[in-house]
Order: sequence, then structure tokens, then C-alpha cells
Amino acid sequence: MKRFFFLFLMISGLIFAVLSTARAQDSENHVEIGIFGDYFHLGATRGPSLAGTGATSFGGVGARLSINVSRRWQIEPEMNYDFAASFAEGFTGLSGTVAGFNTSSLRILHGMIGPKFQSGGGAFRAFLTVKGGADDFIFSSAPVTFSTFTSTVSGLRANSVVGVLYPDGGIEAYLGPIGLRLDVGDEIYLQSGPHNNLRITVGPSIRF
Repeated sequence: MKRFFFLFLMISGLIFAVLSTARAQDSENHVEIGIFGDYFHLGATRGPSLAGTGATSFGGVGARLSINVSRRWQIEPEMNYDFAASFAEGFTGLSGTVAGFNTSSLRILHGMIGPKFQSGGGAFRAFLTVKGGADDFIFSSAPVTFSTFTSTVSGLRANSVVGVLYPDGGIEAYLGPIGLRLDVGDEIYLQSGPHNNLRITVGPSIRF
């Protein structure tokens, strides 16, 4: 819970700072508010020596705020929550052999902010974004303890709040103030090197 409030306060502070900047822009600039459903494909639950186990797919909901700085780019904070998903947590020995499995459950809280570069301000546009922030990996089950074995997700259990970099792109279309947006990107969390994870979001938005 403390981690959740930390991420919430971080995003809230960034939104306040961006809104203060946006007030200085001319009257043609506007704000977009959107909600979305997301698909997140986490590769950390797939160990290289665990044949037959795969990455875990998560689904969740979130919201974002897009603030125009100019016609071509925006500042965009977002946050979303992925519901619990179960996976086979594997344990390997020093030689890399599989020692056993344990069913674990994991939820994920994402918080990011960054620039969005778009093709224009019309009814249909393509865009690219690059965001940074943090993911909070929330385990609902305790790990099985083996003194000589290593869990495939031991790193995330030891340091569950990790930095992320999220490059993505997509399209959005508006009919008046109401729009629909699709994003596809690679959410890279940084822990002893980069870890790539497919993320797809889709949902409606409103601009004013």
C-alpha cells in the first residue's frame, strides 16, 4: 500500500507541474483525458531452463492525461493496474537444472510520464511516445524457500519497484470530442539489465 501511494503522489505531482505549464499556452491548446484496457506480456516468469513454461499475460485498466504543448507534441502522464494472474514459479539449482515449481500470483501497478509526438491535431493521427516511470510488482503469495535454489522471479521479489522505459506508437481517431486510441509498445523494466515486455492498450478518450 505504501508503494501505491508513493507512485500515486509521484504521478500527481508531475501532472500538477505539467498543468501549470499548460496554462501559459494559447487558447488553441487543449487537454485529452482517456481510459483504457491493457494487455501486458511479462517475460520474467519464463526461465531459460524451464522448458514448457512461458511468459505470463496480464490484463488491467488505466487512465491517462494528454496536455498539448504545441500542435505536434504533448506531455502525457498515465497510470494503470493489472489484475492478479497466476503462473508457475520455477526453481533452479546451481547447475541450472529444474528443481520444482510453485504456483504464484502477481499484480502490477504501472506509472509513467513522457512526451507524445503526433502527426497533427486533426480527426485522425499517428503518434510516437517515449515514457519513463516505475512498475510495482505485487506478489500475493509468499515464495517457497529453498536454501540452494533460485526462483525465476527472485529479482522482482527482492526489489519489486523497478524503473521502466516505454517506447510505443499507435493511432487515434476522433469524431468531434470523442476518440478511440490504440497503443502498441515495449515496456522495458530495468533490473540487472533491460527486460522487454509487450504492452498493448486500447480505449476511448475525450478532448476539450
